[in-house]
This record gives sequence, C-alpha cells and structure tokens, in this order.
Amino acid sequence: MDQTAAVDAHSHVVKPAEMEWRKTRFPGCEVKPLMIDRRTGLITTLFRFAPGATLPDHEHVAIEQTFILEGHLVDKQGPATGLEAKQGEFIWREAGSRHSAWSPEGGITLAFLQVPNKFFEQDGRVTDMTGAIWDELWGHIEPA
Repeated sequence: MDQTAAVDAHSHVVKPAEMEWRKTRFPGCEVKPLMIDRRTGLITTLFRFAPGATLPDHEHVAIEQTFILEGHLVDKQGPATGLEAKQGEFIWREAGSRHSAWSPEGGITLAFLQVPNKFFEQDGRVTDMTGAIWDELWGHIEPA
C-alpha cells in the first residue's frame, strides 16, 4: 500500500467550520459531532449553548472531558452544584458523576466522551442525547 492510500484509509479530516450546527432535543443546545464510534461509544463533539440553556440531568457513564472554548458552564444540579468552568478552562468528570449543566451567558465546548451520557427522563426512562433508550443503543459497551 502506498503512503497516500494509508493516509486515506486511516486519517479523517473534519472541518467544523463547514458543518452546520444540529439542534438537539434540549432547547438552546446544539452540536457538531466530530467523531462517533457506534461500536465503542467514543464521541468527540462541539456543543453550543444559547444563553440560559441547560443540559438536563445526566450521568457520565465513563470519564468525560470538556474544554470551554467560549463562555462558561455551571453545574445547576448535583453534588457539585455551583461548580463553574470558564473560557479556556478544562473540566473532566469521573465515571458515575451526575449533574445538569447550565450556560447562563451561552458558550461553546469541545467534549470527549468515552461512552454516551445517560439522561434521566421524568417518566423514569434512561435515554441518550437523541432520546433513544440508552440500554438498547449503548448497553453492549463495557466502560473503560
């Protein structure tokens, strides 16, 4: 295999500036998925929060890492209520941590998820960000 073929087969250039923001089911929260591996659950995504937007009650199944590119995030609920991460700061959360995130003035983050988050619905269902039943879509994954 020549060098060009190897690069084509194994390297993937993503151009976020050319991508459209996608609405989520959470008002004021939009995403640009940069990489999704449906087999392992690994996800890298840009999140954009409108002023006042909240990412509701969710659990980090495995370690999540977030770099704040613009604005800031505040834990609205959970054991770390009031914890704030500002522009230029990095926050990571251990597996099993649960909270809701609020962006009072809006912002953009770059998030790295080892496994998609679990969202806890008021009717008792546990879903992923899209609203799919978490166990049906991601239950096969053994978090690292």
